[in-house]
This record gives sequence, structure tokens and C-alpha cells, in this order.
Amino acid sequence: MHAPHAVAPDTPTSADLAQQTLGEIAVALPGATAVFRRLKLDFCCGGQVRLTEACAAKGLDADALVSELQALVRDDATPVTPEPGALVDHIVSRYHEVHRAQLPELIRMARRVEAVHRDHPQVPAGLAAHLERMEEELCEHMAKEEGVLFPMIKAGGHPMVRQPIAMMRHEHVDHGEHLARLAELTGEHTPPPGACNTWRALFAGTAQLSDDLIQHIHLENNVLFPAFEGAAH
Repeated sequence: MHAPHAVAPDTPTSADLAQQTLGEIAVALPGATAVFRRLKLDFCCGGQVRLTEACAAKGLDADALVSELQALVRDDATPVTPEPGALVDHIVSRYHEVHRAQLPELIRMARRVEAVHRDHPQVPAGLAAHLERMEEELCEHMAKEEGVLFPMIKAGGHPMVRQPIAMMRHEHVDHGEHLARLAELTGEHTPPPGACNTWRALFAGTAQLSDDLIQHIHLENNVLFPAFEGAAH
């Protein structure tokens, strides 16, 4: 089974980003909230302010911030005929490293939304705890792949390679169950009407996490692993 070609999103131009509001960017570009938080730019209550105006008020370099935000746009294109070593490198850089960056910020936002909106009937109660569990299990899973399985694959295979592959496939099933629970907790990643920018950015981020993890598992299960299991899928 071959991986579908994922089309890389168009990178927003500098002018586009500079004229968007902080709130618009926070919701449309997962990962931007961590940048804004580091620079103490209020994308929630002050989210109606344009990026250029917010930078001017804080004495920040707008061009440098725009460049940093543009770097958050993910390139989902996979090699046309993926050689195993190149595909492993792509999986690690595009998915493993991104998951490790995604989850701490999503957990932080989930805690905030659950605390600030605890009386809201649609508050995603339990979301932060679920994301923490996902982070723990994913990080353990990715460490096993990077420490054991991927070196075997990059070396051309190993008589025992089927055993770690079977274990990774089993853990992928668990990840799928976590994704189903994530969709349930977030109402399919749909914020309620009138949700604040933090809540909207949180659900945009959980949607990206879900899409990323599904594609990550697909590349491993259906493209990378079969060649080393001695079976054509």
C-alpha cells in the first residue's frame, strides 16, 4: 500500500501574517500560541490586535516574528519512492519531533481552558489529563522506535526485526483508541459558539495532533513496516 501524497500547505506570506490579528493566527497556525506566550503577546483577550500593531506596542521585531511563525507551517510531502532510511528520517523530523513540541503546549492550554471555563457546560473536562497520558505513551513509543527499531531498519533489517515491529503495531492500536477518546472529549475538535481564542486554538491544535498521528501511523504500518515483515500489503 502506498502513502497518499500529502500536499504541503501554502506558506502564508509575510504580508498576510503581519496583517492578521493575533487571535486569527493562534487559531489558524497550531504552535503559534507557544511563540506568543513566550513573547508575552496576548492572543486571547487581546487577540483582536494585528500582529504588526502588537509588535510595535511591545518593541518586537515584526519581521523576525513573522519568519518564526512561517517556520511552523508543516511540509507533509513524503518521498515519491521512499527509501527506508529516508522515510525513517522523515518520520522522525516531521512527526516525532512535532509531537514532542505539540503536546506540552496543548496540555498547558487544556489546563487553562478547563480552569477558566470550568462552569461552561461544554468544558472539555479531563482533556489535559488525557493529553498527558498521550504524551507519556507516545514519548515512550517514539523512544523505542528511535533507539531500537529504526536503527535496525536503517541497517537494512535484522532477523529479529519482526518482533519490535509487532510491538509497535500493537501500540499503534492503543494510540488509535486515544485518538478516539480525544475526538470525544473535544466534540470532534469543535469549539462551542463564542469560545475564546485559547479554546479555539486548543482545538485547532488537537485536530492537527490527530491528523499528524494518523498519518504518522499510516506511514509506519502501511509503507515502512511491510518491507521488513516479508509480506506485501
